[in-house]
Amino acid sequence: MSAIAATGGDELTAGADVTTALGMDDFPREQPLAYPDWFKEPFLNLPDDHAEAVAAGKDLVVYFGQRRCAYCHKLMDVNFGAPDIVNYTREHFDIVPVDIWGVAEVTDLQGNALTERDFALREETNFTPSLVFYDEEGQEALRLRGYYPPYQFRAALEYVADDHYQRESFRDYLARGDNRMVFGPADLNDQDFFEPPPHNLDRSGLPSDRPLAVFFEQGDCHACDVLHGQALEQGELQRRFGELDSVQLDIWSDTPVVTPAGERTTARDWARDLGIFYTPSVVFFDEHGREILRVDSVVGFYRLRNVLNYISSKAYLDEPNYQRWRVSEAF
Repeated sequence: MSAIAATGGDELTAGADVTTALGMDDFPREQPLAYPDWFKEPFLNLPDDHAEAVAAGKDLVVYFGQRRCAYCHKLMDVNFGAPDIVNYTREHFDIVPVDIWGVAEVTDLQGNALTERDFALREETNFTPSLVFYDEEGQEALRLRGYYPPYQFRAALEYVADDHYQRESFRDYLARGDNRMVFGPADLNDQDFFEPPPHNLDRSGLPSDRPLAVFFEQGDCHACDVLHGQALEQGELQRRFGELDSVQLDIWSDTPVVTPAGERTTARDWARDLGIFYTPSVVFFDEHGREILRVDSVVGFYRLRNVLNYISSKAYLDEPNYQRWRVSEAF
């Protein structure tokens, strides 16, 4: 990794980034968000935007956001408040903003016309801000769902700009720059609602009575500490998770696991197969072992409560698209 991405060994830089980024409440903001003046004007003709980016030697990024989203504000204030991130982003990318509630017409890269809201629904940008990076061929190079602290965000920019996506997964790219590879299970935060091993999560033959929440974490993880020390300290969330089958896995451990699909594996290999690169991530499965939804970015009380409302009410049985369910709840 080059200079913009702090290495995992740079604990002071990475720790400061995470502390600053996670110091927030995530309730909707009163003041609407203003885009940076270096974002492209949202004419929303993505073939033209892509052609302009390629001609300038850049990649195209489509930003999906909401005007009052706390995580979108954090992206603008913290990540795009860092001069090195701004300079690097402007050098290598053109960013086109899309309002996930908007009714303006978008022409996608395939030439289809649809509203901003329908575009966001189709792309399943469940958590804002979501950023989709497209390479010079118009193929998706990386998708970030939700807010990531500057350390991971810097790495994501380099991962695409330097074409690492052509050779390895983003998870592997992050791991190469991270010295914190293996920590014992004693380093993980505990919760009363976590079910102890052995972890036989098989639902392929006999369905469970309850949905399943799998927490993927690791030791020496400040974001994990914040989740457990803040959002999960709330009695409402503890009660909701207690109503589910909830387990915790270390993404670097060789702990045996039988997955909801009935496959025998380890926590490490299952996290890799799921593409988990951020900790903590929470992946929800239904009674039959099908993935419902994953929260694999920074999350606070407000967003997590909404997710648990969706899971606990079993709204996924009638509306499998979480974002579409949120739209129906809003209107």
